[in-house]
Amino acid sequence: MLAALVVSGVKPYDRATWWLEVAPVLIALPILVATHQRYPLTGLLYFLIAVHALVLIYGGAYTYARAPLGFWLQDALGFERNPYDRIGHFMQGFVPAMIAREILVRGGFVNGRRMLAFVCVCIALAVSAFYELIEWWAALLFGQGAHEFLGTQGDPWDTQADMFFALVGASASLFLLSRLHDRQIERLRSASTG
Repeated sequence: MLAALVVSGVKPYDRATWWLEVAPVLIALPILVATHQRYPLTGLLYFLIAVHALVLIYGGAYTYARAPLGFWLQDALGFERNPYDRIGHFMQGFVPAMIAREILVRGGFVNGRRMLAFVCVCIALAVSAFYELIEWWAALLFGQGAHEFLGTQGDPWDTQADMFFALVGASASLFLLSRLHDRQIERLRSASTG
């Protein structure tokens, strides 16, 4: 992941956009390193965070609207726009929901599987909404210079679609990975007590 970050920063399409897109990685990476010994996460969560970081790094290097993978998907699936931004927002729900789940389960903060899922989806949507506010603030601060960061590609409903994809991502991660996640959390607990 660190190598991808360095390579992406050598000559990104737009330097300001690169900084804005990889900022979450630059914030999360030191936190993960600093907390690894006293609060290790499950292997699943480390893997998901790494994949999400790679999505952000790749998007930062090209900008989301110009990501080659997105153009390939656009051609292959007949989309009107480059969908890489949608992948990013899907991951913006998928991974934060699992981060929230791990913290809530390990801390015993929420009782009941349904309530746990609900709170995790709410947290993921809060992250998504906050990110949309950051995009809005960037647009106000940088004006036209924020165009590449926003990546709306002319879609007047981009903000709503972004949050919808985060909702789908959060729901999908909880539906697909909760059992596996529970087993890994249990192994982590056993290792720390044994």
